[in-house]
Amino acid sequence: MTDYIVRATAAEGQIRAFAATTRDLVEYARAAHNTSPVATAALGRLLTAGAMMGVMMKGENDLLTLKVEGDGPIGGLTVTADSKGDVKGYAFNPGVMLPPNAKGKLDVGGALGVGVLSVIRDVGLKEPYVGQTILVTGEIAEDLTYYYATSEQTPSSVALVGFLMFGNLLRECGVVQSLSQTAQDNLANLITLLLGITISFSMRAQEFVRWETLLIMVIGLLAFVFDTIGGVLFAKLLNLFRKEKINPMIGAAGISAFPMSSRVVQKLAMEEDPTNIILMHAAGANVSGQIASVVAGGLVI
Repeated sequence: MTDYIVRATAAEGQIRAFAATTRDLVEYARAAHNTSPVATAALGRLLTAGAMMGVMMKGENDLLTLKVEGDGPIGGLTVTADSKGDVKGYAFNPGVMLPPNAKGKLDVGGALGVGVLSVIRDVGLKEPYVGQTILVTGEIAEDLTYYYATSEQTPSSVALVGFLMFGNLLRECGVVQSLSQTAQDNLANLITLLLGITISFSMRAQEFVRWETLLIMVIGLLAFVFDTIGGVLFAKLLNLFRKEKINPMIGAAGISAFPMSSRVVQKLAMEEDPTNIILMHAAGANVSGQIASVVAGGLVI
């Protein structure tokens, strides 16, 4: 084949560009699957994307799977690729025929319809990483652009994470170093002092040093302890009835008042087994605990 992929980098690796010529690849797929023109265009675009995304992976045995599932007549597409750029795929309904769209071009979006794009990366861990996004246009290129632009999250979630972890965002982006250093050092210390001074004015001894305050602190400590123990024991109980077992440590991350619990659980899990990646599952349990707390608080109020 005369197909090839071109890679380029700029700004010390912060910008990467990929371009590919896949005419022979798409023609081979068309002949092998006897696809219609619109199915050839859809499958060819996803094959090209899979090849470029595959060579982005670092591990020799890493695998990438792209799945598009929609309610259109083509049904869906599946493509797999490796880090060498080798790629294969198929269309659920390769013989679908559609008239051109309003622009006179092959109606790939109409063939796929409304659906979901899934990106599955198997990098040798116990479980593959799965990211999903909705089909924005169904034209493949725009959908993958949306997937990358939103960092595999919905726009509102990205804004929330950026707001809650603004300091980490500045530090990791590596672009605004002066703001990053200010946020980590001077600004953080200043905010700590302001909060300490503000709270100290309301913490008078006759109102704070009381048995009721001590009792609240003890009850809070016991709540943390029994919440952790209860989550682990409940996970063990579920494993008695499940064919596919879950890691009981995930149950310890359901403390709504302790958002860092998922990271603590992940750290302890990796100390036991370096390949034990349960951060996403633990974070899900933690978020569920927060949602349950909000619901319970709303009912009480």
